Amino acid sequence: MASIENRRPGGRVTSDVTVPTWRGGWPLTLRRLVALAAAGALTLGIAAPAALAASDTLTITTPYPAVVVAPGAKVTFNVSVSTPTPQRVALALTGAPATWKASLFGGGYVVDAVQTDGTDPASVRLDVTVPATATGTTRMLLRGTAGATSVDLPLEIRVEANVTGAVTLVTDFPSLRGPSSQTFNFNLTLRNDTAEDLTFAVNAQGPAGWTIQANLTGQSQAASAVIKAGSTSGVTVSAEPPAGAAAGTYDIQVVAVAGERNISGALQVEITGSYNLSVSTPDGRLNGRGAAGSASPLTITVTNSGTAAITNVKLTASAPTGWDVTFGQATIPSLDPNKPVTVNAQVKPSGDAIAGDYNITITAAGDQSTSDSVDIRYTVETSLLWGVIGGALIIAVAAGIWWVFQRYGRR
Repeated sequence: MASIENRRPGGRVTSDVTVPTWRGGWPLTLRRLVALAAAGALTLGIAAPAALAASDTLTITTPYPAVVVAPGAKVTFNVSVSTPTPQRVALALTGAPATWKASLFGGGYVVDAVQTDGTDPASVRLDVTVPATATGTTRMLLRGTAGATSVDLPLEIRVEANVTGAVTLVTDFPSLRGPSSQTFNFNLTLRNDTAEDLTFAVNAQGPAGWTIQANLTGQSQAASAVIKAGSTSGVTVSAEPPAGAAAGTYDIQVVAVAGERNISGALQVEITGSYNLSVSTPDGRLNGRGAAGSASPLTITVTNSGTAAITNVKLTASAPTGWDVTFGQATIPSLDPNKPVTVNAQVKPSGDAIAGDYNITITAAGDQSTSDSVDIRYTVETSLLWGVIGGALIIAVAAGIWWVFQRYGRR
């Protein structure tokens, strides 16, 4: 017990009023106040971490929660959902207008929830299709619920008419040149600079009779392909002229189609003509004959069955050693298509050539890297002089025998 001194005005009065004491002399009332404060602090200390832990239980994030798109665009939000322990998280989107189409995708399916593993975030894709008539800013909430905990992810889509980028179709070499026997291959680049992924199909058209094919690079059998926003895809166009296409310039039109978008590209092929040289004889018989040491005529025809003139067509011959082959016109300055030229040649076997068959190769070659050869079988006949000498010898022998019989036959 303790006494309390009570002072009053005008004098000192001592009272023996006592109050209960605690260990060490602390008043009981003060002890109770301290106890209550400690209990309150303990309660706050427990409650605060619990509330903080509850807020850290579930997180939902996306790298770009606010985007600007054009009317009619398709918007994709890539969402990550994570929890400290494996949990099922229900997902729900609110705030999307009734005319908008919004769906959550995961694993190739439309989903309403994800299952986390407590370690790596689970991935969900939110696709929102904006109507072509949409304007202004639309705010939505993606809510995730795990047990008693819910977390909201605010999303915002602002629609502006001129925000979208362009889609282009370009090539470094829009014009190619060559003969009609060649197939022309063009390489183009289709660039998607819009804010959305687009599905493209390509086709090409050319002059009548041409074979034209257009394909997305690496996908020759695919009818269409998706090009992601900000990405490119290669386009290959092959153009094969018809046989005998006349020299000239031909236009090819390439069109890439993505929904209502039509992206055109112009290509051009310049045909310089085809060159096809052939060597033969007027009647098609590839043989000749003559006597050794004597020149005999041989007629050759040179034809250009292409579509453009062949210049400086030179004729040469390969014959046995000692033979001489000459041409009345060794060089044809210009050989027009389908206008054969006849050339007279002289073949002179060597004087000591033995009677028999020999081979002569005649070649025609022009400036346009075209040539042709023909093999002629040439027969060397016995010389007429030897025939006369042989006949004379036979007559001489016969005359001699007759004389012998006439002179000595009667004896």
